[in-house]
Amino acid sequence: MIAFVRGRVAAVGLTSAVLEVGGVGLELQCTPDTIAGLRVGSEVRLPTSMVVREDSLTLFGFVDDDEKQMFELVQTASGVGPKLAQAMLAVHRPEALRRAVGSDDVKTLTTVPGIGQKGAQRIILELRDRIGVPTTTVSPSRPGAPATHDWQSQVQAGLVGLGWSVKEADQAVGYVTPQAEQMATPDVATLLRAALRTLSKA
Repeated sequence: MIAFVRGRVAAVGLTSAVLEVGGVGLELQCTPDTIAGLRVGSEVRLPTSMVVREDSLTLFGFVDDDEKQMFELVQTASGVGPKLAQAMLAVHRPEALRRAVGSDDVKTLTTVPGIGQKGAQRIILELRDRIGVPTTTVSPSRPGAPATHDWQSQVQAGLVGLGWSVKEADQAVGYVTPQAEQMATPDVATLLRAALRTLSKA
């Protein structure tokens, strides 16, 4: 098990980042919040979780230990694998997931692509006693997020990477454009979350 990695950010994509560790480039699958805080050339330490499959080894990177622990916890629920766990954290922060499970909020969980009403009810039933109690109401903005002048293409590519069609992604980008225009600097992670919620309601 690789608990964390420390190294220089060599590349940042829409759903992954490459860290140079001891001369080796490690690709980490990351949530929007994690990606938003990375800058090429900076030195970072990211908690990680390794998923081992018969034909692959996938390393997931997280902004903090809380996000990592939530990623691993939700996978203990029936029917939740790494991809769905990552989608849950792409749409909701850990505190929001705790609130949803703790308050039997099926509607919030079904905003995640791939989770229907029955799936949400099963997740709540299986995790309610283990997920913990929310400690904050809103997660603070994280400093150091890179400015973006092309948020539309980044959000679109992120949605396509999560399984939506290009047409659906374009529609979602249109829905969140008014929100982006109200931001001094468009926050790709926030806009991606909003776009995912919009698609889930459609």
